[in-house]
Amino acid sequence: MASVPNGLRYTKEHEWVLMEDNIATIGITDFAQESLGDVTYIQLPKEGETIGKNDPFGVVESVKAVSDLYAPVSGRVAEVNQPLLDAPELVNQDPYTDGWMVKVELKDISDIEDLMEAKEYKEYIEEQG
Repeated sequence: MASVPNGLRYTKEHEWVLMEDNIATIGITDFAQESLGDVTYIQLPKEGETIGKNDPFGVVESVKAVSDLYAPVSGRVAEVNQPLLDAPELVNQDPYTDGWMVKVELKDISDIEDLMEAKEYKEYIEEQG
């Protein structure tokens, strides 16, 4: 069973969000990295770029598939996980800490209200089978 830490918010596209003040740290879930298999390449936006909620903001390539990353929130990219670009396998090793992707300064804090809590996300991925 995939790891689903409490205290994060989740999307149906299998991204997670950690809120700290007005900054959202975003990555893909353990379920997503397991489904993808070995991640071989990650494309992310540049710092300072604006991303829109539900819009693609990057790409993850693995041995099995190429998948778009969808922004769970709108805002300005405050930081990109640069080590991840050189070592995309960090997503497979630890999707919730070393494998985070971007930090976004939120435009609208209410964006977070649409996201699932851990219990809801666990139920969602169980349904996905």
